[in-house]
Amino acid sequence: MIEASSAFGTVVAVVVLVVTIVATVSVTRVPPAVVAVPAALLVAALGLVDWHTAAAEVRFMLPTIGFLAAMLVVAEICARAGVFTWVGVVLARWSRGSAIGLLRIVFVVAAVTTAVLSLDTTIVLLTPVAVLTTRHIGARVTPIAYASNHLANSASTLLPVSNLTNLLAFGAAGLSFTRFAAIMAWPWVAAIVVEYLVFRWFFAADLRSPRGHGEVDDSPELVVSDAAQDHSEDVETPRAPLLTLGALGGLLVGFVVAEPLGVPLAAVAGIGALAMALPWLWRTPRATCVDAVRAAGVPFLIFVAALGVIILPVRNGPVGDLFSTLMPSGAGLLALLGAAVIAAVAANLFNNLPATLLLVPLLAGQPALVLAVLLGVNIGPNLAVFGSLANLLWRDVMRRHSASTSSRLYLSLGLVSVPLTLVAAVLALWVGLRAFG
Repeated sequence: MIEASSAFGTVVAVVVLVVTIVATVSVTRVPPAVVAVPAALLVAALGLVDWHTAAAEVRFMLPTIGFLAAMLVVAEICARAGVFTWVGVVLARWSRGSAIGLLRIVFVVAAVTTAVLSLDTTIVLLTPVAVLTTRHIGARVTPIAYASNHLANSASTLLPVSNLTNLLAFGAAGLSFTRFAAIMAWPWVAAIVVEYLVFRWFFAADLRSPRGHGEVDDSPELVVSDAAQDHSEDVETPRAPLLTLGALGGLLVGFVVAEPLGVPLAAVAGIGALAMALPWLWRTPRATCVDAVRAAGVPFLIFVAALGVIILPVRNGPVGDLFSTLMPSGAGLLALLGAAVIAAVAANLFNNLPATLLLVPLLAGQPALVLAVLLGVNIGPNLAVFGSLANLLWRDVMRRHSASTSSRLYLSLGLVSVPLTLVAAVLALWVGLRAFG
């Protein structure tokens, strides 16, 4: 058996974590659970963490995992009801053929979608809509595509439901749903505004250069297939799926109302998902159940639970001690900025999900620092494609829609946007804490 606190044990634990993450992001055709579960069992078998502690960690994460599964089903129902088809046509109409207008609208829609339905929904469902709409109006794809990705990260700070990292940190923050939202609304708005200004400057040339019919986007950073560029047809605006949108609004109200009554958020999300799925269950019960299970992403949920076990010996060993020593204390502006920067660095070293599992438990009982860490792990991944699983999912979505992405462009954009956005968001968090903390 290997002691996790020993130097050798620490090296083994870190190697297992890094290999798991690298294998997960590199082997796209293998479910992440196939890699993570054996790694978690190996960590326990080597004695880096005892079986009782590992089981306790999984039990602790179950409500968060259940909540995530329910919200993924809700997103799938929204897609089935035509919400994103309607959004795509509305984007094209409201942009009036202007790339700048479309960028502005995509920022708003991506920010709201990320906040309400999570960043994964923005990546998987909104990104293809935004790309096709861009082609439809004859604009360059690059600014719109990258905006969808950046907003999926930067705009995922508003609600506990917006990001898995938020869900993992929500309990440690010790805040109610409404108080969390009230405080994080300040950095949410600040991040969106700064990102928009950066995009307007960084992509100024692309936004001024329309692309003619059948013309390949000649930007060296994003190559678009000729086969997917037909934007000549005018599409009739479909009717808004008001029933689904109303149910989604009711679900958000349910989160606010149920929490003070002691009803778990996971239960509210589950009931909401079931209620929204009832019409589909009535018409096609078997197909709806199959789609719901697929939408819930069971392999990914198992991966999250396994990752929680894998990170335990890293968090409880010298690496965790190091981060605990580096982490500032208090709720001052410099302390918040320091915590956010450390979290952003950790996200780009380990990926933001392991970084959250590593850092948040070290700050239990310090809500201000927990929220600062969330800013770091949510905004920081805009620096490098490896920074979050959502980034890698975005890259895969882009490839499936005949567009290739550039790590060099991603890094160049991130070097400008991340420092500015992170500083602005932390400053806004500091103001929000003074107003509602």
